[in-house]
Amino acid sequence: MKQKRAAALLLAAALAAGLLSGCVDGTKESISGDTASSASEGTFDLSFSARDLDVGYDESTAVKITLSGDSVTVDGGGTSLDGSVLTISAEGTYILTGELTDGQIVVNAADTAKIQLVLDQAAVHNSSGPAILVKEVDKVFITLAQGSENSLSDGAEYGTDPDVTNADAAVFSKADLCLNGTGSLTVTGNYKHAVCSKDDLIVTGGSYTISAVSGGLYGKDCVKIADGSFVIDAGTDAVKSDNTEDASRGFVYLADGNFDITAGNDALQAETLLRVDGGAVTAVTGGGSENASTTASGGVNESWGQWDTGPQGGNPPDGNMSHGMQPMSAVSEAGTADSSVPTEDSASAKGLKAGTALIVNGGSFTLDTSDDAVHSNGTLTIAGGTFKISSGDDGLHADAALAISDGIIKLDKSYEGIEGLSIDITGGDITLTASDDGLNAAGGNDASALSGRPGQNSFAESGDSYIRIAGGTVVIDASGDGIDSNGSLSVEGGAVYISGPTNSGNGALDYAGTAGISGGTLIAVGSAGMASGFDDSSTQCSILYQFSTALSAGDTVTLTDADGKVLAEYTPAKQYQSVVVSVPGMAQGQTYTLSAGGQTVEITQSAVSVTGGSGQAGGMTGGGPGRR
Repeated sequence: MKQKRAAALLLAAALAAGLLSGCVDGTKESISGDTASSASEGTFDLSFSARDLDVGYDESTAVKITLSGDSVTVDGGGTSLDGSVLTISAEGTYILTGELTDGQIVVNAADTAKIQLVLDQAAVHNSSGPAILVKEVDKVFITLAQGSENSLSDGAEYGTDPDVTNADAAVFSKADLCLNGTGSLTVTGNYKHAVCSKDDLIVTGGSYTISAVSGGLYGKDCVKIADGSFVIDAGTDAVKSDNTEDASRGFVYLADGNFDITAGNDALQAETLLRVDGGAVTAVTGGGSENASTTASGGVNESWGQWDTGPQGGNPPDGNMSHGMQPMSAVSEAGTADSSVPTEDSASAKGLKAGTALIVNGGSFTLDTSDDAVHSNGTLTIAGGTFKISSGDDGLHADAALAISDGIIKLDKSYEGIEGLSIDITGGDITLTASDDGLNAAGGNDASALSGRPGQNSFAESGDSYIRIAGGTVVIDASGDGIDSNGSLSVEGGAVYISGPTNSGNGALDYAGTAGISGGTLIAVGSAGMASGFDDSSTQCSILYQFSTALSAGDTVTLTDADGKVLAEYTPAKQYQSVVVSVPGMAQGQTYTLSAGGQTVEITQSAVSVTGGSGQAGGMTGGGPGRR
C-alpha cells in the first residue's frame, strides 16, 4: 500500500502552522543576553525542517527489507549483507518488516546522503551492540509506519568489534538523527542508553516506550522535540544534551509532546539552553521528593544524592560514589561544608535543568523530584505553563536572575520555594510551601538555613540581589522567612499573602537593604521575634503590628477603615503573632482597625510606615516602646 508524500506534506504543513508557529521556517532564534554570548553569537537553531515533519514515503520505489529470525532478505539495491548484519550504503528509503532476533542494521553512506528507515512491524535485537548503528551519513530518518508497532534493543554486554567499542545505545548514530511517523516504537537500552546521537536528535511524532539502564534520549549537539508521546524509564537522565564545546549547541527544545518520565537523575537536562513552549511533562526523579535533602525533623538526610549514576545506570558495584554525588557524611558534625561535598557539576536528580538559561513559555508539569524541581545554573524565565511540584530540595532555583511573568505554579513541598540571585515576579498565580524560606534572593541572611545541608546552593558575591513583586498572586507558607532578600525588597503590585515562621529566629519579611511598597496588596503574618515591616522608602502606607499574645492557625486577620469597610482579610495556616499589612488606598492621617481572633486595635496612620503593638512604638491605641 502506497503512502502518498503529498498527504504527508499536508500533515507537515498542519504541524508547522498549528504547533510550531514561527519555529519551522528554517530560521534560527537568538537568545540574547549574558546566557547566550560566545564566539558563536549564542544562536540556537530551534527550527524543524519540512523533511523532519514529513512522515511520507513511496513504497513503489523503496527498498524492501524482510527480517526473519537471524536472516535478512532484501528486495532492491543499496545494501550489503554479512551474516545477520545489514549495511545500507546508498541514499534512499528502506522499509523494514519482520523480526531480527540477533543482528544489526548499519548505515554507512556518503556524508551528503539522507536515508529514511521505515519501521513497519519491525523488531531488531542485537546481543552484542546497537540494534541500529549509524556510522556515516548526512542524516537518518527513522519513520514509524502508521499503525505499526516496532521494537529495538541491545544486549547487556557489547562485543570487541571496533565499530561498537565507542557505541553505547540500542540506537546509536554518529550523524543527525530524526525520529518521526505515527506508529509506535519500544527501545530498550540494556547496555547503557536507549537512543543516542552524537549530533542532533530530533523527534517530530510517534509513540515511544523507552527504558534504559542509563540515559533515555541523548543528543550531544541538541535534542529537539516537536511532538510525540513518551514513556521513559531511565537509570540516569531521561532527556539530555551535553555539548560543552559550542555555546550554540548542547540545548534541549520541547515544542510539544506528552512525557511520562521516571529517572534516576534528571528528567530534562541541557548543557546550555532548555526551552519548553508546550506539552505535558510528568516526572519522578531520584526516587521523588520522599528522598529529600533534609529529614522530616529538619536534619541532614545522609542518603540524599546517592542516585543511580554508575556506568551501566546503577550505583557502581564497588560502592565508589565518585561517579556522582558523595555521601553526606562529607558534611562535618559541626554542620560546615566539607570540600568533598559535591558541586552542581556532579550528578543530580532535578526535573528541568539548564546550564545557562531555562525558558518556559507554556506546557504543564507535574514534578516529583529528589533534587530541585526546576533549576538553572544561569537564568530562569517562566512566562506561562502550569506547574504542580513536590521537591525534596528547592522548587525553582536560578544561580542568576529568576523572572516569572505568567503561569500557575503550585509548590506543595520544597526546602527553599523560589530562589535566585534576583527574583522578579510580574504575573502568574503562585502558591508555595517551603520548609525554609518562601522567596529567597542570593541565599538570604537569616539563621534558619541548615549550614552545609545537601543541595545547598552558593551564590557569587554580588550587589545585584533583590526581590521585586509587581504583579500576580503569591501565597506563601514558609517555616523559615516568608520573603528573604539579601538585598532590597520592592512590592509594586499584585497580591502577596504570607503565613510565615512560628519560631523567633525568622520573620515573615526579611531583607538586608531597603524595603519599599508602592502598590498591591500584602498581608504577611509570622512570629514576633524577627518581625520586620516596610521602611520610609515606601509610597504606599503599611502597618506592622505585634499582638500581645500569639494567635492560632485559622484566626482571620482583618483590616477595616473608619467606616467599617473591610480593606484586607487573610486566614493564616499557622500560629502567628505579628502582622504586616498594606493595601491601596491607605492614607496618612486615617484610622484603621486591625483585628485577629479576639484581639482588636485601632491604628492611626501617622506615617507612611507605622509599627506598634507589644514592644512597639506608638501611632496606635495601646502602643508601647518601639522596635524596628
